[in-house]
Amino acid sequence: MSSGEDKTSDDDRVFKALASPARRRMLDVLRTGSHTTGSLCATLPDLDRTTVLQHLRVLEAAELVTGRKIGRERHLALAPLPIKRIHDRWISDYTKAAVDLLAHLDDSAR
Repeated sequence: MSSGEDKTSDDDRVFKALASPARRRMLDVLRTGSHTTGSLCATLPDLDRTTVLQHLRVLEAAELVTGRKIGRERHLALAPLPIKRIHDRWISDYTKAAVDLLAHLDDSAR
């Protein structure tokens, strides 16, 4: 498999992870700071612990969340590099194209 294919499958995992509203909520919580698994579960009372753990597995597979064990607790943190990679690959180019199009339309209107 080429490195381009690796990046595509990495991007696919990130997009899959971001497709779920529950996982996006979990990332929003982790964006404010690290949490233990228990404290993350407490911030999402509408989800049971098993569901949170299932969503965490998807987020970790996409490398959006890292976890480390300290004693009996597992500390979770946001890993922003995959989101930056998505931004750099997809969002920034499309934003630039949209701004260029708007500038062209503005110039044409004059």
